[in-house]
Order: sequence, then structure tokens, then C-alpha cells
Amino acid sequence: MDIREVLNRPEYDFIKTNPHLGGSMIFATFGGSHAYGTNTPDSDIDIRGCAFNSRTDILGRTNFEQVIDNPTDTTIYSFNKLIHLLSDCNPNTIELLGCKPEHYVFFNDIGKMMVEQRDMFLSQKAVHAFGGYATQQLRRLQAALARDRYDQSEKEKQILSSCKSAMTSFNDRYQAFENGAIHLYVDESQREDLDTEIFLDVNLTHYPLRDYKNIWSDLNTIVKEYGKITQRNKKKDDAHLNKHAMHLIRLYMMCLDILEKQEINTFREHEIPLLMSIRNGEFQNEDGTFRSEFYQMVDEFEKRMEYAKANTSLPEKPDYKRIEEFTIAVNEYSLSLENERMEQLWKPKYLGKWGYDSNGHFGDQNPGTKLSLI
Repeated sequence: MDIREVLNRPEYDFIKTNPHLGGSMIFATFGGSHAYGTNTPDSDIDIRGCAFNSRTDILGRTNFEQVIDNPTDTTIYSFNKLIHLLSDCNPNTIELLGCKPEHYVFFNDIGKMMVEQRDMFLSQKAVHAFGGYATQQLRRLQAALARDRYDQSEKEKQILSSCKSAMTSFNDRYQAFENGAIHLYVDESQREDLDTEIFLDVNLTHYPLRDYKNIWSDLNTIVKEYGKITQRNKKKDDAHLNKHAMHLIRLYMMCLDILEKQEINTFREHEIPLLMSIRNGEFQNEDGTFRSEFYQMVDEFEKRMEYAKANTSLPEKPDYKRIEEFTIAVNEYSLSLENERMEQLWKPKYLGKWGYDSNGHFGDQNPGTKLSLI
């Protein structure tokens, strides 16, 4: 698919007319399945991109962050917003710098520079950024399966597994606590509507209240996700489950490339057959659950992630100095472009002959010709 042909369609005219985007675009590319190489004939076209911040964003009080056009599944980030997300190795944005060359439209050299110098954004932050996102995908998968395929006690075990998985990152995100200080387990319930339920034992002293609140919020979100009851459409649900399963594996693949090779490879050329087999349901049983081979694959990727995390040559943090210098240079360039436009806009076609007339009045001495702007 030719991205230039896509962007020339009438439904994308907003990119030319939107006040934040018109004349300010840096680059555009495909997002989603077309970027990964896992698209099907029914796949939507997702467009992602970046645009310069305006003069008032940089020097004034406005704060353009992104333009989202839902009818075309398009998201265009402001330059400053994208830099912030890239610095955190955000999976949804770091992938924009690793697409196939023919999937890009560069509106100026800045877009090419961002792609060519993408290594400045890479760091060990990818472990938690991608790992957290992968965990979220796995949790969605388990929640969907538990919702109507498992009995209540089995659902409770699945919720406990997701909670324990989330807790592995708590010491990195919040003030550390000793192993066992928060102990979760399943036991017989006293409630009439439950056979078993999750209990917790907490042994924390002098622990920051705000961190504890956030821990509680994270665990509460997991329980709420499993508690959502919806009408089941088996064909649609199975397609979504397989898509979640595929993205879980894809996220591991991308993160391992970053940690092991210091590369961003969004288009998964060599793994497309495996990813598509997952998406097409080849790892799903007739009852909708997933075969043991799939979970073995997940376990293997998790082990590789742990090893890559311990042995990667990437720094703990991205090259903030280099990122800052690049950000300043691009914003100065953006201001210079806008200054040129302003000078052209306010350049008078006729300056007139101004001064005092014989009666001592100050004004245009050739009033027959009016001042006009280009």
C-alpha cells in the first residue's frame, strides 16, 4: 500500500487544513497492523505522524499535543509531545521510528533526522515500557478467557496471577518494600456469591501513603477488568483474543530487538508467519482457551526478557543531553520558518511617503494609494 496515495485521499484533507498541521508536518507513516506486516484484507488503515509545535506553543501559552481524527484512525503528535514519549520508550511511539522506508512520507529533513538518530531514545526504560504493555495484553487475554470460560474459583486464580504479575514492577515504580510485605492468596470466601476470593496480608511500616494508594489503584484496576460482564459474540471475541495474543508476542519481539540489538524493527518481516498463525487462531483450542504451546512461548519470551534486561548494553536512561540539543535545534528551526512566514505576511506592498504636510498634519502624503498586505 502506497502511503502517499492514502494521504491524497479526500478524507485526509484535514492534514492540510487543520491549523496545527497545515504546513507544519514533519513526517507521516503507517501504524497498527500495516506497520507490523500483520494486516488482513479487513484491517483498518492507521496513520501516525508528527508536526512542529507553533510559535505560541514554544514561546507562549498554548499547548498543542496531538490531533486525533477518529474517522480515519489518524493520530498526529506535536514534536514536543512525541519527544517526551520517545524518551520514555513508549511502545506506541517508539515504533514510529522503525517502520519500513517506503512507509514514510517525510515533509522535511527533520523527519529523516529523527529516524536516523533514533538510537538516542533507546534505554533500559524499554524493559518496563514494553514489559508493562505486554503484561497488560496478557491480562486482557486472561480476563477475557476467565469472564465466561472458567468457573468462579478458577477466575479468582487468574485474577491472583495477574495481580502477582503486576506486583513484580512495584519496587521499580514505587518505594521498595520487602518480599512478602504484601502477600496475596486465594482462600475460602465468607460471601454468599463467591466460593473463594483473594485475600491479602499487609506488613508495611513508614510507607508513603501516595505510593500505597497507587498500588491499591493498580490492583483494583485488575479486579475491575475481570469483573466486566458483557454479552458474548464468540466469533468477534475469538478474533479479538487472537489479536491480543499476537500483539503480546510481537511486543516481546520488539523489546528484545531493542535490548539485544539496539534496533527498532516495527515491520516483523521474519516473524510474520508465526504472528499470523496466532492471529488466525492456530494456537486456540475449540473451547476458546489457548494451547499449552502458546503459554510455553510466553514463558520463553519472559525468560529471554529477564536475561536481556540483565545483559543489555543500553544505558539505564536515554541520552537526555543529545535529545535536549536536538529538541532545541528543531524548535529554533520551527521558529525560523514561522518568522519567515510572518515577515512575508506583513511585508507591505506600498510603504507610502509619510511625514508632515504643509498644514502640520502627520500622515501619508500620497493617500491615493492604500497600504496593503501580501
